[in-house]
Amino acid sequence: MKAPHDSPAIRVLMMPRDTNHHGTIFGGVILSHIDQAGAVAALRLGCRRVVTVAMDRVIFKQPVHVGDLVSFHAEPIRRGRTSVTVRVMVEAERRGDAGVIPVTEAEVTYVHIDADGRPIALPPQA
Repeated sequence: MKAPHDSPAIRVLMMPRDTNHHGTIFGGVILSHIDQAGAVAALRLGCRRVVTVAMDRVIFKQPVHVGDLVSFHAEPIRRGRTSVTVRVMVEAERRGDAGVIPVTEAEVTYVHIDADGRPIALPPQA
């Protein structure tokens, strides 16, 4: 299995429309992408439909800037009967020679649901 930093769930180029009055990217924009990346990890487990039930331990380490290429790496860390918790690590690739820096991390819990929105068992592990 690849380490989570080897294959991001999603990558996003940060644009000016996502900035706050400080000129950095809104935390809510980052949270939205974290939620999407975590859902990708849950879907890769074979879930057909998931909903977010909790977002814990969100740590904003560094600001994200316009023009940063931001990678959201996600790995499942806990499985329940109907839920999965995913750790999402966020890195920003700065323009120029600044390199890649960790900017945010979070744990997100999803519940696997059926078409009627009722919790159902996670698919068996492969």
